[in-house]
Amino acid sequence: MQIFDIRLSTIEDVRNFVNEVTRCDFEVDLASGRYIVDAKSIMGIFSLDLLNPIRMTIHSDNAEEFLARVEKFIEK
Repeated sequence: MQIFDIRLSTIEDVRNFVNEVTRCDFEVDLASGRYIVDAKSIMGIFSLDLLNPIRMTIHSDNAEEFLARVEKFIEK
């Protein structure tokens, strides 16, 4: 399991992020406050507070390819 903070600032960011997550064969969760949603659910993501960073939990230890594709969303 790997945990990162991400930022999805625009509708286009959310759409691109969901497109990348749906290509994965493992689970990815997003958390904002006490809410946790499936990262493959665009409606779930829009229910989160997108003004603040979102906690992304990747349920795989072999996600280097995925991380390279979503690197632009990860908070440094």
